[in-house]
Amino acid sequence: MAVRVSCLNSMLWHSRNDYCRQPSKSLRRHFLLSSSSSIAAAAFPSGRAMATSATLESDQPKFSFPIVIDSHLHVWASPQEAEQKYPYFPGQEPTLPGDVDFLLQCMNKGGVDGALIVQPINHKFDHSYVTSVLKKYPSKFVGCCLANPTEDEKGVKDFEDLILKDGYRAVRFNPYLWPSGQQMTNNIGKAIFSKAGELGVPVGFMCMKGLNLHLLEIEELCTEFPKTTVILDHLAFCKPPTNDEDSKLFSALLKLSRFPQVNLNTVYIYGVMSLLMQ
Repeated sequence: MAVRVSCLNSMLWHSRNDYCRQPSKSLRRHFLLSSSSSIAAAAFPSGRAMATSATLESDQPKFSFPIVIDSHLHVWASPQEAEQKYPYFPGQEPTLPGDVDFLLQCMNKGGVDGALIVQPINHKFDHSYVTSVLKKYPSKFVGCCLANPTEDEKGVKDFEDLILKDGYRAVRFNPYLWPSGQQMTNNIGKAIFSKAGELGVPVGFMCMKGLNLHLLEIEELCTEFPKTTVILDHLAFCKPPTNDEDSKLFSALLKLSRFPQVNLNTVYIYGVMSLLMQ
């Protein structure tokens, strides 16, 4: 199983901008060290590149190396933008600024060159704000859309449009957005997961309430659709194995390495960060 903070970016950036190549298969079994929120790559005269979390190569780079790519962040409309054009989903109004202008200021101060934007819960399935950002800054951002698990065919159609028309390069499965009593292995879940494999789009799972609640679903999807690349966000929300219960769950996580398409995303590892902040 590959552990990459940039597992989404390293694959997706190449699709849009043609200056980052997917990590070689020889890297899949390496545990790669990285920061929790960004990657840095340094290019050498030979044309080879070394990175903290993935290998990046470029024949005609559009950036001066080293480059820094934030591999997982969210943006949402400002209150004024929300009132005029991009409304928040009821009950999900943000308490902090997160519009693209604020993001660009932070990136400039932090020396960050680009980012992967994940559709935020603040706008739920309305992707219009993030889409506008991607279209305005096509060389700076790539997008990860949010799967809409409605029980009709709308969710699949919306997903295809977001990928093929709006240029999103990944999709997030949030199991807590599925209808009550439904799982990610229902008809709509399998349809989107299968289509993602056909389109070469990675699926990121956000198991915020615990991997143990969704392990069987993930295993079933990986078994039935081996061509679909999988990313387990935030180290699948597993805690450090400091007791028997956590050790069993962490062991179950590692056993997912039997599926060649499974990757781990180490952006903000919740179990570790909570311990550090105690």
